Amino acid sequence: MLDQSASASANRRVFRSKVDGLRPTYGFEDVSLAPGTDTIEPADVELGQEFCGIPLGIPILASAMDAVVDPRFAGAIAALGGLAILNLEGVQTRYDDPDEILGRIAAAAEGDVHDLLAGAYAAPIREALIARRLDEIHAAGSRAAVSASARHLASGYDPLSLEDFTRFMPIPVAVGNTTNSEAAFALMEQGAAAVFVGVGPGAACTTREVLGIGIPQVTAISDVAAARDAYEAETGRYVPVVADGGMRRGGELAKALAAGADVLMLGSPLARAEEAPGGGMNWGMAAPSPTLPRGTRIKVGTVGTLERILLGPAHVTDGSENLIGALRQSMAALGARTIRDMQRVEMVYAPSVATEGKSWQRSR
Repeated sequence: MLDQSASASANRRVFRSKVDGLRPTYGFEDVSLAPGTDTIEPADVELGQEFCGIPLGIPILASAMDAVVDPRFAGAIAALGGLAILNLEGVQTRYDDPDEILGRIAAAAEGDVHDLLAGAYAAPIREALIARRLDEIHAAGSRAAVSASARHLASGYDPLSLEDFTRFMPIPVAVGNTTNSEAAFALMEQGAAAVFVGVGPGAACTTREVLGIGIPQVTAISDVAAARDAYEAETGRYVPVVADGGMRRGGELAKALAAGADVLMLGSPLARAEEAPGGGMNWGMAAPSPTLPRGTRIKVGTVGTLERILLGPAHVTDGSENLIGALRQSMAALGARTIRDMQRVEMVYAPSVATEGKSWQRSR
């Protein structure tokens, strides 16, 4: 038995476990949007805005994934009011005929796909192809927006100075991805024209499983939006927040805006379009890594035109088609005329909202 002095000493000790301070975080399945007192007509909802100097008719960016965006797709989504981001480190800038290698990736057996991806992305990037693809995007009727990797802090080379880069670049520089308020605020201070939010939520990304890193999207968006609002209050400059990944249905688009996003970046939902170059497949852009892939090829299928997916009419009842129509209806029912109005809608913790009373649907 412990003597009296040892027992008293034990009672004075305080043991602090890391899990005692775990912060609750929320994904799209955990929350719901609460109706208020007002509603408006869906036709009166205003979705147009400016993103990095580019006018958008709808708040949709097509993700810089090779199975989603090529110059033809860029023209198709521009015609509908959105904007496509071309991956400057993908097959479009490595091959004269990217459709051939895209077809091989889409048709590869499951056991062969990662070796094929690693080999396909080992070909060098060619500056002449970069210029050609930009010309093709312009010819298709779209503004050009591109994605390229920045170098991170390391002892082996001089890191990129984002502040210098944004100051001297003649075009707006959007940066990401982050999930953190402090990091987002620092990016804005260094001149970011927009900040992308999301680590690992995409359907083709396996970062959360491989590295154990990520924050559920509703919390991540809300935290970065808080940094945006604080930065605007201090400086007067408004920096758009882009929710990147994790959205499949109209309700999730609505929740992302209500969490604080200004623009929504979609990958796999758009890879299902007839215009997408992936042939019904999609893969994360970390999948080509020859040593540690953090993405995988997934079969999304081809369900119809890009217009049907974004603007309808929907041929299914699961909310995965007519995404913009669903967003309009949600905003109208919540009395939100603009995206800024939508960001002020009440959000509640409601993990049962997707299953409450839906047993017959689940049994079909």
